[in-house]
Amino acid sequence: MKYLVLSLISAVLFSLSWPTFGIPFFIFFAFVPLLMMEHDISKFSKLKRKSLSVFGLSYLTFMIWNIITTGWLYNALNPDGSHSLLAVIFPVLFNSLVMSVTFLIYHRYKNAAGTYFGLVFFVAIWMSMELLVRSWQFTWPWLNLGNAFADYPKIIQWYDTFGATGGSFWILLINIFAFYTIRIWEAGRVQKNLFKNLAILTVIIFVPIAISFVKYYQCDEKPIGEVNVVLLQPDLNPYSEKYTTDSLTIVNDLLKLAEVKPNAKIDYFIAPETALPGYGSISENGFQSSLILNNVKHFLKKKPKSIFVTGISSHKFYPNEESKSETAFQNQQGYYLDSFNSAVQIIPNKNVEVYHKGKLVPGVEMFPYINVLKPLLGNAMIDLGGTTVSLGMSKTRKVFTNSFNKGKLAPIICYESIYGDYVTQYVRNGANFLAIMSNDSWWGISQGHKQLMAYARLRAIENRREVARAANSGISAHINARGDVLADTIYGDKTALPATIQLYDHLTFYSRTGDLLARISLFTLGFLVIYYYGEKWLARKK
Repeated sequence: MKYLVLSLISAVLFSLSWPTFGIPFFIFFAFVPLLMMEHDISKFSKLKRKSLSVFGLSYLTFMIWNIITTGWLYNALNPDGSHSLLAVIFPVLFNSLVMSVTFLIYHRYKNAAGTYFGLVFFVAIWMSMELLVRSWQFTWPWLNLGNAFADYPKIIQWYDTFGATGGSFWILLINIFAFYTIRIWEAGRVQKNLFKNLAILTVIIFVPIAISFVKYYQCDEKPIGEVNVVLLQPDLNPYSEKYTTDSLTIVNDLLKLAEVKPNAKIDYFIAPETALPGYGSISENGFQSSLILNNVKHFLKKKPKSIFVTGISSHKFYPNEESKSETAFQNQQGYYLDSFNSAVQIIPNKNVEVYHKGKLVPGVEMFPYINVLKPLLGNAMIDLGGTTVSLGMSKTRKVFTNSFNKGKLAPIICYESIYGDYVTQYVRNGANFLAIMSNDSWWGISQGHKQLMAYARLRAIENRREVARAANSGISAHINARGDVLADTIYGDKTALPATIQLYDHLTFYSRTGDLLARISLFTLGFLVIYYYGEKWLARKK
């Protein structure tokens, strides 16, 4: 019962710390009960299957945390209107499994190499696990620890140096030292050591916060210019309207929204993810003759030097099998083509520029490890009313530039905005502001769209770039380079949000190096494993 209670306490602390309803400071101690449970089972318990107990109890902890913080996935609907159980069951169970296996490996290593090496190993393997879930095709980094402070930008201004990955390291370090402090006190009951360790723990917690406050109030970076934007929020229900409404009606309604300030000089009109065309998609082979895109160009002719950036569903045909891409599929007519979740920049009298979303939602936009799993699982893609094939992707992060103003726009599409290192690639390629085009309407009024909006604030701080976020039903927002929300909309409003975006071209340390701490942790993990097995090999040889 004691071990179960400790596991449940950790689950509650994790859950209470998460945005957007939580208080993130709970996460500084969320691992401590779990670490105490593992230590007690390892050293003092008479349980026969200790590893199985540690795995089971940690799985319970992480599953509760996943359910409470990402259970809103249940709001996704199947085409028949029923809730998609698969959309919530798989991410919750699988992500909990990855976390608990990580904790089990720590348990086994700690018992073999000792507590001190084990605690260093725990930090290294958890950081490496977070790197894995950002990188592999089952990617789901929603609960990476550093995201916990997304709604508290004043205390994480140092993310411009180490990113949200640095936040994960900070949280792990505090948890490990808090656990170590408790163990030292339990072992010796020496008040001098207790006070010393508590002082060190206080420094680890509050020095980064103090540095952050200084950076927040002394941030004096000068912009190189500014652009006026209008963020369009059409509020199309993705289940009942988006794929049934006539495409010309959709584009005309979008252009009516764009007239929010008819006489003002607007540099950019930005519309959300897959705002066009509605049902189906637009052929990239025929961009220049597209009636929908030409309607937008006709609108822009009345707005000199204005640019229209929007998310679209697009496709591209290949003349033969030899020329097709790796992600191309064959339609019923026998043609090879790719489908894309794209962003386009539309300027009159110029070719339409296109970027294809590069971080796809597993099971919805891509079939993870399709060559291995499809023969086993069949067509197991989740159908939420959109595509049911694996989409094509851009291999590089494209930046939209123009000859009218200094704006260099990063066309970030929805899910991409939760990947810190990924977004830095836009900035390294020259982007001086971030345009996030999102459709958060799949989950209704829930924590889902609020959390995704909060994560955009992390990207602003990491790169010191302002964010212009256009969402289908909300939250559309203007976020400054310190992560403050300067203006936003209400979920469910059909509206347009004007904003003046400051442009910055300085590269932060994080923009230049990305997830450096994660790579160092991966190296440390490898060193600890090699060191342990190397010592065992030398001992046997002697």
